[in-house]
Amino acid sequence: MRISLKRLGPGLLFAGAAIGVSHLVQSTRAGADFGLGLLWALLLVNLFKYPFFQFGPRYASATGESLLDGYKKLGKGILVTYYILTFATMFTIQTAVTIVTAGIASSLFGDFLSIEMWTVVILIICLLLLIIGRYKLLDVMMKIIIITLTISTLAAAFAAISNSNGPISLVQILPKETLEIGFLIAFMGWMPAPLDISVWHSLWTIEKNKEDNSFNTKSALFDFNIGYVSTIILGICFVLLGYLVMYSQNETFSNNGGEFANQLIDMYTSSLGSWSYVIIGIAAFTTMFSTTLTTLDASPRAMHRTSQLLFSNTFKNGYIFWILLLAVGTIIIFFVFASEMGLLVKIATILSFLTAPFYAIINYRLISSNHTPKEWRPSLKMHILSWSGIIFLIGFCVWYLTLI
Repeated sequence: MRISLKRLGPGLLFAGAAIGVSHLVQSTRAGADFGLGLLWALLLVNLFKYPFFQFGPRYASATGESLLDGYKKLGKGILVTYYILTFATMFTIQTAVTIVTAGIASSLFGDFLSIEMWTVVILIICLLLLIIGRYKLLDVMMKIIIITLTISTLAAAFAAISNSNGPISLVQILPKETLEIGFLIAFMGWMPAPLDISVWHSLWTIEKNKEDNSFNTKSALFDFNIGYVSTIILGICFVLLGYLVMYSQNETFSNNGGEFANQLIDMYTSSLGSWSYVIIGIAAFTTMFSTTLTTLDASPRAMHRTSQLLFSNTFKNGYIFWILLLAVGTIIIFFVFASEMGLLVKIATILSFLTAPFYAIINYRLISSNHTPKEWRPSLKMHILSWSGIIFLIGFCVWYLTLI
């Protein structure tokens, strides 16, 4: 088991980044509002996004370079587009995940600090961990966090099932109202994660290769599959928890980060019993802290590498510059929009869904091109799934845009 855990790495970082707002907030709300009626959406979007996420570690391990290096080979315009999209969204995404984390920390550890101060404290802790420990510490920490998260979430789901008296309905629902469709798009936008995490995954794979020379392409794909399956299982668990605990309760979730966290944990504990407070609290906090930590590492890592490629400069302290800029920007946005957590989450998730076709197409182009060794290009089945995924993502984007 020790050897197996040692060989894992980027896949668990992917899971840590993915299992966050999409699971704790969006999946719980899906279960609370639609029961298990949106399971079809969860499974379908995970299926159709799968190849484009997998292409990140596949390309990086097969070529020894990140997707960003590959994007430059496809054309500098693609890299410029990535640079602009990432800069435009990274502050909103970081703020959205940090707000939820701060709210849960306040609910769990006490409100002796304001939500604003909890945000600053959490960001400082994450900053110190990443600046001092870099990838090696992140790799070790994420294994502990993901194991803790998985055990606590599965325990909470099992408790909810055991506490349920009535039959479980598996009737699926296709939203028809504009607001419901808007939620569906937001739900799928970050389920299991935004597609640009494939870039982060490729960068983490390069770092893992530096730490472990035996981490080859087969190892990278196995590692990715472990992380990806984990996100699907835990996504289903959070939908199930939302359904069993909150469905038909006529509760409206607050858009304020602290109030939302209190509502979430209080509703779970009132339904399952006060004994479940610790389990739910650990599951919720590890879910969001892992996302806050990994996103704070990944966006600066990606922007640093993109800057190097675009401007042909080494930028020795580029990672430090970008991580400090992201932390400061997050704090500023938080103080301005702290009461609008719901709006920030909605904006971030919808932007992620609307940009998904762009990442899907360029990842597919790159992995199918001569820049990828022939033996690691997609199989016929993966080509078919990729084309189906691109059509699916574009189709839902067009559907959404015709409604707004």
